[in-house]
Amino acid sequence: MAEIRVVDIVDEPAFELIPPCADPGFDHRSCDYWEDADRGSKAGRASWFAAPITPTPTRPGPDDNPFAPPAPSGAAFNPFLASDTDAEAADNPFLPRRAVERPLGNVPRKLALLDRGRGVFGSYAKVLLVDGAPAAYAQFGPLSAYPRGQRLRELYPQLPATPLPAVITCIATTREARGAGWALRLVAAICEDLAGRGFAAVEAYPDLTRPADETSAATPAFWQRLGFTQVVADERFPVMRREL
Repeated sequence: MAEIRVVDIVDEPAFELIPPCADPGFDHRSCDYWEDADRGSKAGRASWFAAPITPTPTRPGPDDNPFAPPAPSGAAFNPFLASDTDAEAADNPFLPRRAVERPLGNVPRKLALLDRGRGVFGSYAKVLLVDGAPAAYAQFGPLSAYPRGQRLRELYPQLPATPLPAVITCIATTREARGAGWALRLVAAICEDLAGRGFAAVEAYPDLTRPADETSAATPAFWQRLGFTQVVADERFPVMRREL
């Protein structure tokens, strides 16, 4: 039996697991089609795959700036603890313990896009692995993260305005994994995850004007197999929705 694992894209090792697009002219690792309503592209851009090189800021020394305050020699004093040295050991029930996840820095541009809301929303993408090999990829998140989705949704005022849904903007499998049901399994895992994050519904926006390898949101028939309903039957850009 194959070993199935779903991995959240939250760091560079996971980012490297994103499989290639079926169409070699596109690349998930540099796609900002949904994040940019006007100029977003699915094209492969090699410059996006490496972390940007940022110069390390330097602080002028005392001889250069006589008004510069001295550098701190240690952690700031906490008046609510017995002493600074007891900070770790002290059992203070009023001291916050929750570590807040912050967006990653100095990473490939697409990873920065996927990671920008992790501290509040959680991950924005997942990869399904079969026996350790990537078989399917999906991108998702709150509607507010994807301006192109917002613009498309504005075409249909009949859609419910509240509560706003989560969206699955991209679902894809590798050519070798097609027909095995891995994309269905990955979307099912994502829907379960989104329900756990408090979303009441999730939507997807297939593009029926494109060939199968160029669309990022599959077909209405795919979503219907997962319990989605076609709430807008547009011949170009239908809307698929599932209540969670």
